[in-house]
Amino acid sequence: MTEARPDTPPAASPPARPSAWPWAVAATAFVTLLGASGFRSAPGVFVDPLHAEFGWSTAAISSAVSLNLLLYGVVSPFAAALMERFGMRRVVAVALVVVAAGSSLTVFMEEVWQLVLLWGVLIGAGTGSMALAFVAVVTGRWFVRRRGLVSGVLTAAQAAGGLVFLPLMASLAGSVGWRAASLVIAAGALLVVPLVLLFLRDRPADVGTVAHGADPGDEQHEEVVTAGAARRTLTVLRDAARTSTFWLLAGGFAICGATTVGLLNTHFVPAAHDHGMPATTAAGLLAVVGVFDVLGTIASGYLTDRVDPRKLLAVYYVLRGASLAVLPFLLAPTAAPPLWAFIIFYGLDWVATVPPTVALCREHFGPRAPIVFGWVFASHQVGSALAAVGAGLVRDLTGDYDGAWWGAGALCVVAAGLSLAVRRRTAATVS
Repeated sequence: MTEARPDTPPAASPPARPSAWPWAVAATAFVTLLGASGFRSAPGVFVDPLHAEFGWSTAAISSAVSLNLLLYGVVSPFAAALMERFGMRRVVAVALVVVAAGSSLTVFMEEVWQLVLLWGVLIGAGTGSMALAFVAVVTGRWFVRRRGLVSGVLTAAQAAGGLVFLPLMASLAGSVGWRAASLVIAAGALLVVPLVLLFLRDRPADVGTVAHGADPGDEQHEEVVTAGAARRTLTVLRDAARTSTFWLLAGGFAICGATTVGLLNTHFVPAAHDHGMPATTAAGLLAVVGVFDVLGTIASGYLTDRVDPRKLLAVYYVLRGASLAVLPFLLAPTAAPPLWAFIIFYGLDWVATVPPTVALCREHFGPRAPIVFGWVFASHQVGSALAAVGAGLVRDLTGDYDGAWWGAGALCVVAAGLSLAVRRRTAATVS
């Protein structure tokens, strides 16, 4: 019998066996985000049918859509806190049921206040519970390697939802009526619930595995949460607001929202129409933005794993600002090649800012990053709302949108400076 030599080194820990669970969770989150984005944006195609049937003003109908957009951003950090307390699976499943209830009950509405309650409150809160803070929760818990890439793919799903669903919703609303389209949305939300219950597990330990890229025995330590979700969310905001990093990221992301959803998404079609372009052509160009948006966001996630996120954000904002500055000279009755170049570039840049922003939140705020990013995303929606109103005022006061484009270009330079002002850290939490 041979004895072990005393200088024999201890056996190394076996390498982590690849697990399919992180990818199953990511795939489920992808489907959920794709649907949530489509559900949130679908009411936009019902404006004309509702006006025709009930005689409600466009302003009244738009108030429900505006509340939907606002809650989509504001609910996000609270949803992240609920996911900490009760788990992703429960929160997302309940949110899908809420969306289904809000959409299905619209077939019985007869008053504007019912529209505001169902579209604005229920669908806004439900889809807000599955907004971009959900991406931060999934990637933070289930991925150590390829976090940036997965963030990009999931963000692309959120961005592509409207592109996938709106043509179908518009076709249904025009052929069989808006009620049938609403019921399709409700059915789609309910169909995702079993998928969530089966595959959207809360943490790797729940299924006996580790996050993708982690070693055996590695545990992602999370704070023990005992406070209610609302208190937790506000406490994290209070602590994060004491740091300059939070305000730099929130300020940059507010400008991001102002220069995308608030400005281009809202005012590109009327601005192009001012230059003689048919509204259908301009809307088609926006659809192309959505296609390239998916490609740009995935590429940004890939780069976030390899390049300083601050520098990525600065480059994205500077290029976006330069493109906005030249847009007034590109608009014409037809879509010439220079305008096509703008559309393709802007699509690639549209939400490319999300993966590096999520990475910086995680770098500076540790386990609290999903809630912090939820508040940063809320600033994005505030910026969107302000730009939507501000650009309209510029058009009313000056007779064109040129000042809005140039002002947005200047703001992008400011956002680049804010991004570069964020200091690098390797591990941090808000105390």
